[in-house]
Amino acid sequence: MINRRRFSVATGVVAVSGFPSVHAQSGGKIVLGQSAALTGPASQLGIQFSQGARLYFDQVNAQGGVSGRQIELRTMDDGYEPDRCQENTRKLLSGDALALFGYVGTPTSAVALPLATQAKIPFVAPCTGAMVLREPFNKWAFHVRASYQDETALIVKQLTQLGLERIAVFYQNDGYGKAGLDGVNLALSKLGHKPVALATVERNSVDVAAAVQTLRAAQPQAIVQISAYKSCAAFIRAARKAGYGGQFFNVSFVGTQALADELGKDAAGIVVSQVMPSPYSMTTAISREFAAAVKTAGGESRANFSSIEGYLSAKVLVEGMKRAATKGLTPESLVTGLESIGTQSFGGFAVAFSGTDHVASSFVDLSMLTGDGRVRT
Repeated sequence: MINRRRFSVATGVVAVSGFPSVHAQSGGKIVLGQSAALTGPASQLGIQFSQGARLYFDQVNAQGGVSGRQIELRTMDDGYEPDRCQENTRKLLSGDALALFGYVGTPTSAVALPLATQAKIPFVAPCTGAMVLREPFNKWAFHVRASYQDETALIVKQLTQLGLERIAVFYQNDGYGKAGLDGVNLALSKLGHKPVALATVERNSVDVAAAVQTLRAAQPQAIVQISAYKSCAAFIRAARKAGYGGQFFNVSFVGTQALADELGKDAAGIVVSQVMPSPYSMTTAISREFAAAVKTAGGESRANFSSIEGYLSAKVLVEGMKRAATKGLTPESLVTGLESIGTQSFGGFAVAFSGTDHVASSFVDLSMLTGDGRVRT
């Protein structure tokens, strides 16, 4: 299994406008619905996740599908905006989707999950670590990644072990940012500390001037960032230009490769927590499998943390579908199939589901960006 380590110191996606109002699985296909950002400042998060998922689904389809049925992932663009996501989700649920899969983001998932629950459709592997989507327990929701509380706990532990206790938080002013902030506050409170300063940025915005001024004035030794790659990159550049010389730590949802690409040589030394095995290290079977799949697929396929999350999440979902298919594949049987996975290693990545626990993993690790676009793990 992958162990937590102490760290010292990038296929096209098709957007679909709507689906017919039928409720049976059509044409022998297994239809999955996804709403994610494919355009806008957070687009790489949705594109990369979806690429990884499609990579695995294509492999399964090439081998005959699940019980002879092909998997079809229908992806709609929400631009990382809740209103658009809600509209997309209603369209997907009015069609023939067996499950909703791979939604990207907290504010978007937060409006989609109640709709999926009402429709009694599984909501599987959202790319978010917000506790509001995990508690209270929801029969229809399944999470593959660790929580933001898990990520921020490791970040705070790392910073304090390095003697960096003056910690500020730059966060997105929505459910995602507040979930990350809650995690930092919780971790710091256990040590008798609190953030020395807070500053926000609006979702899908790079207006960070006021935030830089606020946080720099507090003279933090480190800044934890809870936002997407465009705004975090803008903040890092502006803060450094203003003379800030401290450390920057980010949670996984920032989009590691997207952040590295956005910053270029300015990425050197930026730390990002990770909830997936490294796509760059061949120390685990799942990483080797993923690397081989990317190489075989060619084209626009890229190995990065977002795409391996899509790949591994698709792998877990397919395992649940295969188990459910023995009794007839329905939304209800898929829930049972996923729960029956129990505790299992997916190429070295430990997954644990049960009838009372739908959070598969608490694995978190740390990575560091270099100035030449690489990610050290």
